[in-house]
Amino acid sequence: MPPVTATLIWTLVVLVAIGLYLSWTAGRLDRLHARIDAARAALDAQLLRRASVAQELATSKVLDPAASIVLYEAAHAARQAEEEQREVAESELSQALRAVFADARQLDVVREAPGGDSAAHELIEAVRRVPMARRFHNDAVGAVRRLRQHRKVRWFRLAGHAPFPMAFEMDDEPPPALADRAA
Repeated sequence: MPPVTATLIWTLVVLVAIGLYLSWTAGRLDRLHARIDAARAALDAQLLRRASVAQELATSKVLDPAASIVLYEAAHAARQAEEEQREVAESELSQALRAVFADARQLDVVREAPGGDSAAHELIEAVRRVPMARRFHNDAVGAVRRLRQHRKVRWFRLAGHAPFPMAFEMDDEPPPALADRAA
């Protein structure tokens, strides 16, 4: 009987070690999913901040009427976009910002208005933070995707019912006038 007992004990030790490893991997995957949720919330906050600042600037009557309309419509569309259309709407806001601030003198016009310095600073900060927030989100998505591609995660269904994470792809290139000032 002793050889069977030793084999049984070693089998049990191996199964416990495999179970611990799988449990650790599932915990890691759960933490990565939580990181995606936090990064997405931060990205949403930065996108909302950028759209709000752009909308506020468009209604301030500092910009010429055509620029105000373009900026207001793009910012409004970005704030009201459904989840499926969000990337497109945010890209269009980036394009509108580049169109309005293509000329660096436009930022000087904003700064000269009463309260314009703080508005310009807030816009520069908002435009600068969106690419960083998007990069953090997409890095977290990449980490989860790499881990979920492992066979052990698929075979043992360690991801549970969590949806496969999607990167947030948008045009977030800042206008040169705003990017130069942020640097």
